[in-house]
Formats: sequence, structure tokens, C-alpha cells
Amino acid sequence: MNGISKLLLGLHCHQPVDNFASVVDKAIKLSYRPFFEVVSRFPSFKFSIHFSGWLFDYIRMHDNGLFELIKKCHDNNQVEFFTGGFYEPILASIPSRDRKGQIGKLNDFLHLHFGAKPKGLWLTERVWDASIIDDIVSVGVEYVIVDDYHFISAGFDKRGLGGYFLSENGGNIIKIFPINKDLRYILPFKKPNVVIESIKKNGEVGVLFDDGEKFGLWPKTYEWVYEKKWLEEFLEAFTSDETLTTEHYSEFAAINKPLGMAYLPNVSYYEMGEWSLRANDTIALEHLHSNVVLGYGFETADKFVKGGIWKNFLVKYAESNRIHKRALELAKFADEVDFAEFTESLYKAQTNDALWHGVFGGLYLGCLRDNAYKFIIECENIYKNKNPDKKLIVADINLDGYDEVRFLLSGLTLMFESKSGGQLSEFCLRDRLFNLQNTLTRRYEAYHDKIFNPPAPAPVKEDEIETIHNMDLTKFEHLRDEIAYDWYDKNSFIDHITNDEFCLENFRKCTFKEFGDFANQPFDIDSVCEKEAVFVRKGAIYDDAIDETIVKKSFTVSDNGIGFNILIDTQSKKEYRYVCEMNLHLPDIARVTVNGDSLRNNGCIQNSKIITVEDKVLDKVFVFSFDSAVDTYIYTVDTVSQNEEGFELSNQALCFGFSLPLKQKMTLSGRFDVSL
Repeated sequence: MNGISKLLLGLHCHQPVDNFASVVDKAIKLSYRPFFEVVSRFPSFKFSIHFSGWLFDYIRMHDNGLFELIKKCHDNNQVEFFTGGFYEPILASIPSRDRKGQIGKLNDFLHLHFGAKPKGLWLTERVWDASIIDDIVSVGVEYVIVDDYHFISAGFDKRGLGGYFLSENGGNIIKIFPINKDLRYILPFKKPNVVIESIKKNGEVGVLFDDGEKFGLWPKTYEWVYEKKWLEEFLEAFTSDETLTTEHYSEFAAINKPLGMAYLPNVSYYEMGEWSLRANDTIALEHLHSNVVLGYGFETADKFVKGGIWKNFLVKYAESNRIHKRALELAKFADEVDFAEFTESLYKAQTNDALWHGVFGGLYLGCLRDNAYKFIIECENIYKNKNPDKKLIVADINLDGYDEVRFLLSGLTLMFESKSGGQLSEFCLRDRLFNLQNTLTRRYEAYHDKIFNPPAPAPVKEDEIETIHNMDLTKFEHLRDEIAYDWYDKNSFIDHITNDEFCLENFRKCTFKEFGDFANQPFDIDSVCEKEAVFVRKGAIYDDAIDETIVKKSFTVSDNGIGFNILIDTQSKKEYRYVCEMNLHLPDIARVTVNGDSLRNNGCIQNSKIITVEDKVLDKVFVFSFDSAVDTYIYTVDTVSQNEEGFELSNQALCFGFSLPLKQKMTLSGRFDVSL
């Protein structure tokens, strides 16, 4: 190649579907628009771009100047467009028909507005599964982008990955380009001359496809990239260097032969494999990887020390699995409704952001889960209107081996799970497109250790800026007291058998003593009909002796709520307390009142038969009423999660514990109603 180094550069730009307009506008202002304003002044610098379909359409409607600038770059052959799922799903996690439909939707958008026919596909979160090959090939895709780690984990050596490989499934062939991790980690965080020298040292071809948000939206990058003119200096130096050139992926693939065949495992980037493990395993993996690096080097460690797969998030987080499986169930209803709006809402419900968690908030952001359920409820409303007589579904919706009971009422959708204690896991307000049970369990996460024992921040060298990999974490020590862990899922109608030591503080910290086996164990479905479901568990109280205990829960549903009758029959003669726990996920706790008073963190209401909760955002009133007086303990369920700026405290739910003395045979009856 006469000493010339080629750079195949691509940028992936994405915002969660229906993200706050202020957040999307900020991304446009700080990242997308200034990037194109600068790069368009260097028309010889070729690059590829992928925008999530909905984001691209948002730009078209809200920033026509940027949209036209992107079109100009494409018309000048500076830009090559990549396709993908329109609403950014993990392709391997959705049905075949929807894979092709989502990609086809983005293809149509690009052809309509730019006359483009993309051949390359951006693989969401670089989650590779060979099962997608047949579908993506069928819609015209010729090549995809993955990490070099995908190849290394399959047994390849890091050397010699500058180019593309062929893979196949059932004879359908796809070209796969491996992204160079070294380039991904330094651009744009090191000075332009350092990046350019790295490109040259990399060899004849440097493959790079990474987040466009790195150019201005990530912490401190706007000042670095634009105000201090990193991008301008990089482009000037690159385009004036006769030993450097850029090409589109399509151009490179057309004139260069593959480097060989490759069959890749089900894998994403290395960090994703870490995040998808349980916390203790993540920590163990970090230690193991470090030890192997010391003994054998990075490449050997990356090749043989592996984490989990993306779909582990559906195992790790029950909340993620519920959203995913509800979307899968709804996909089966598409033929029954035959409405374009149903498919649109279904595609939105398949977006990836609310299903997993890593450096960014993801699943921990209630607004993202709220959006997922909004789209799910939109689908269900269309289905219900088409099938008004459909009022009950009893099936293994979660695909966990246990049946769920779902009631489709005129104003509500209610789902009870037999595996999870016969508890309420979905309470959807159909008119508000909101799920009151969209709660999140507080879990131990590996990064919590960094709050209790902050590592010394890695030094920031003169030729780079601070990133998420070397920030100072000591400023988050104040969050230590906010961290608590639940040993059961945060649903509603959770049955606790405890003692008189139960109080607000140990309830909030989830450190109270539990003597029963009802809070996180399966119940049998005793009976079910269109208006009632009965769950029963023959369990025990475990104390000085093991005393057989039966909990039988009867739920009678109506258009505005749930009547409940909880019968407890125990052989134990000791004194205990029964606590029925309810969790409500609400849009803004600051705009909620309990019994007319503004909620200030936590509290206790003694000897009351009625608890009234008013939500001014939803414009709804929720009433808990009991046949006998109970003591009510209330606290806000807060989680500490990791994001690109360190750690974040966010509210997940308002928790109620309704407590009364446990007798050998007792019943707690009442209603949970909502104003419609």
C-alpha cells in the first residue's frame, strides 16, 4: 500500500426512544451539530455514520439545518450511512419478523431522505449472535461491525485483524469488521498527534466505529473537542498527511479480499460480559483477568478469561425479563390486530436501553422503564380494543416455568405471578400508559465497592482528558448510607412474618428478621376466573421449631382496583407480626401526598384503616382501605447506580408496610383502589 495507512471511521449516535427533549436537544447542541459543522469543512475526510432511526427522525423534525448538513455531506460522498434496527433493539433478542421489519424501516427512511441504500449494519451494543445472519442478509446487509474482542475470544490473535472476515449461517454469507480497541480508547481523548501516530503504528488499516456522543456530550469532551479545537486540529493534521487516508467501509469491502473465515461466539464487548454477571462474579472476573494479565499478558487474558452474555441481563434482573417477555408476547398478537400503530409501538417496546445496565443508567433509570411500559400498554390498548371480550390470560408469560395471571380490564391491566409469591407485578393504568408496579429491587452491584473503598484515581496525563475510566470517586462517599439490598423482588402483596423488633429503619434497610418462607417463594394457583385469582402456599414459620403455616391470598379485581383477602393459618403459638408490603412506582415522589401531607422521606402512621396517596403528575388518587386497623410504615425505595459521571441516587418506588399482630388464624381484608 506504499506506506499509506487507511482509517475506516464510523460513528454511532443514539438516544433512548422518546428520551426527554431537553436531553436530546443537548446531545444535538453539544455533539451532533458541532461535529458535522467541523467535519463538513474537510470534505476529503470520509467517514460512516449510524443514527438510531427515531433520533434521525427527531433531528429531521427539530433541527432541519443539521439534517440538511448531513445530507450535504452524503451528497458529497463524504458520509456512508449504516442501517440497523430503527428503534435500536438487540437484534438477537427480538423475533425474526421484527428484526427484518425494524431494519427495513430504517432502510426506507435513509432511501426516502437521502437516496441511500446502506450495505453496512450497526449491531446494537455489538451483541453478536450468528442466528441473525439470515435475516440481516435478507434485507440487503453485506457487512457488520464488531469488536476485535469478538475475534480474540474466538481464538484469533490481535495481530492481523486489520480488515474484514467472512462468516456464514446456513450458507448465507456476511462480512465482519473488527473494531480496533486501542483506537477506540484513545480517540478523541488523547492529543491529535498521539492519535495520528497510533493510527500509523496500527498498520495498513485502522477500523474504528464508536459512540458519536464521545465528541462533545461525554463529560468534559465539549471543551476538549470543540472549544480547545481537538477535532479541527485532528482533521487538519490527518488530511494534510500524505501517508494517511480514509475510506468508506463499502469501498474497502469492494476492492479488498477477506482475511479469512470466522465463526464468532455469542458475545459483545468485554465490559458487557463483566456487567452481565452477578456482582460477586464480576469482582472475581476482574481479579482473575488481572492475574492472568500479570502472568500471560492482555491478549491471552482477553482470549481465555470471559464474562457472561448479554441475555444474562434477563436472568440477572427480573424487571428486565418482564419487559422483554411482555414484548415477545405482544409480538404474537400482531396478526390479530393488523394495525400499523400496533407495530410502531411494538418496535419501540423492543428498544434495548431499559433492559440492561453497565456504565450508563439503563435499567436503573425509571423514565426508561416507564417508556418501555408506555409502549407495551399502547400495544395492549390496541389489542384490547380489537378484542374487548378478552379479559383473562393465564400463561407462562415470563417463560420461567410458572404461570402468571393477567386481567385485562377496561381501565387497568393487572398481573399476578405465582412464582413470585402470588404477588402483583404489573398494575397498568391504561389511560395514563403507566405501570405502578414498574419497581426495581435494590441489588448489590459490583461498583458499590468503589463507593465504600474508592480506588485512587488514575493520573490524567498532559496529552489526555479525564474519562469514566480514571475519574475521582471519593466525592460519592456520601451515598454509602443510601445503599440497601432487598432479598426479595419489590412487587406488591408481599407477605412477611416478623416480630416486634420490626421498625421503620430495619424495614427501609431490609434487615428485619423474617421467620416465614412466603416473601420470595412460589405459590400455587388455587383457582382463577375472569374476576378472581386465588393463590396458596403451604409453608412454615422457622424459629425454635418449624411450624406449618398456610397463606391463602384471594384477589377480586374490578375496573378501579383490587379487593384482597389474605388468610394466614399457622400452628405456631408464638407472638409474631404480619406485614403486607406494597410498592408503588410513581413519576415524581416530590409531587405525592400521603393522607394529605407532603411526603418527606419516611414515616409511620399508627392504627389506621385508610391510607390515601395522591399523585399530582398522574392526577390519580390511590386508596388502601382495610377492614381492621393497621400500622403503616412508609419509606422511599432509592437505588445507587453507576453512570457516565460516577454514581447517581434515584427513587424507584414508595414502599408501604401494613403491619398487625399475627394470630394463629387471621385474615387481612381490604381494597386497593385507584380513581379513574
